[in-house]
Amino acid sequence: MKGTKPALVVDNMSYRHNIPAPDWLAKDARAEWDRVMPVLTERRILTDADLGGLENYCICIGRVRETEALIQDGQEPDMMLKLARLQDKAMASARQLAAELGLTPVSRSRPAIREDGDNEPDPLDI
Repeated sequence: MKGTKPALVVDNMSYRHNIPAPDWLAKDARAEWDRVMPVLTERRILTDADLGGLENYCICIGRVRETEALIQDGQEPDMMLKLARLQDKAMASARQLAAELGLTPVSRSRPAIREDGDNEPDPLDI
């Protein structure tokens, strides 16, 4: 993705508490959900509309981990190539989704993520 990404903004309809991972998520995907959910709710940027993206991100991370386990077990050369391609695709998807969710260093550094009580003066108020 090229160009400037939009800033993340605190949403009044955001989740203020952790919600449990969907039951259907695989073990590794569920572990990622449990790892990032507290971070996302603390920042108050996660809404109902974002849950699909979070699910997809967790699935991709889970797929990377599961594929790595298969690669480390050792497979036939043809299968290793297929697994490496699958893992690469899952890594790329996870990276893009992480940026959208504010889970990358660049997206975390955006000043638009604010805590409660931040009362910045209105620049138009004179």
